[in-house]
Amino acid sequence: MARALLEQYIGRLPSLTLAGSLGSPVKALQRLQTDPPDVVFLDVQMPELTGISLLRVLKTKPAVVLTTAYADYAIEGYELDVTDYLLKPITFERFLMCVDKLLPTTTTAPPVPEDTRNYLFVKDGTKSVRVRLADIQYIEGLKDYVRIHTPQRNITTLQSLRGLVEALPADRFLRTHHSYIVGLDWVEEVSRDSLKIGETQVPISDSYRKEVRQFVEERYLK
Repeated sequence: MARALLEQYIGRLPSLTLAGSLGSPVKALQRLQTDPPDVVFLDVQMPELTGISLLRVLKTKPAVVLTTAYADYAIEGYELDVTDYLLKPITFERFLMCVDKLLPTTTTAPPVPEDTRNYLFVKDGTKSVRVRLADIQYIEGLKDYVRIHTPQRNITTLQSLRGLVEALPADRFLRTHHSYIVGLDWVEEVSRDSLKIGETQVPISDSYRKEVRQFVEERYLK
């Protein structure tokens, strides 16, 4: 389950490409010796060989992030020069912080200019802030204002929810309530009356229940 969660998190970020996912530390050691990736997310507690032991026998190490349910291994992990240490249960917000540490060590090519269709500018006080569409988890209507929720920050700006619905691409965002728009890539669970995004339950009103149901049905595994 922990590996599946990390695979899901990696799949959300265009800056990361999943090169493989292995449950056997012995097979992982062979893979690391013959075809090492840039980054390894390595569990500490594994059968046959612990993550710490694997690191000790590995001669050439990629960037390593240790994952475990036990904080006791943190000091030992940092002695082995790991990049980060993720304590389970791993939240997506904490995972993003980890990736921010990794990118300077794994990105060698100059950044590609971002397509202007992938972000928008919003007023935040006296500043205009650029917000990537991929980072928008959900948008909350507050009378004459809206609050845009992202993993990095929340931005409250003078804007109508209706205006944002017209500005945002319909294949990536969905209105679920007269006061809420959700980023579809962030939806983890859907029930009759709400959608789960991280720790937040975003409500579904009767007026938008049909659109939410259609979104789910179009993506059911056949």
